[in-house]
Amino acid sequence: MEVLRIVLAIIHIIFCVVLSMMVLFQSGKSSGLSGAIGGGSDSYTFQAKSKTIDAKLSRWTKWVALIFILLTFSLSLV
Repeated sequence: MEVLRIVLAIIHIIFCVVLSMMVLFQSGKSSGLSGAIGGGSDSYTFQAKSKTIDAKLSRWTKWVALIFILLTFSLSLV
């Protein structure tokens, strides 16, 4: 039982770090003042590329968060 708790704790820490990194890698929903002045994301290809990468990252973040929550519950039961 103790080995299971240690293994779950290690996996939990790994998913914690991965989830934190995934959230930090996501771009904001608005570009703010710098995007309004610079206009760097005005081209269609830039917007289409960022939407697909952001959509995939958002989808994976939801799955990693779900696994993180399930690991948290399982650790509390063990």
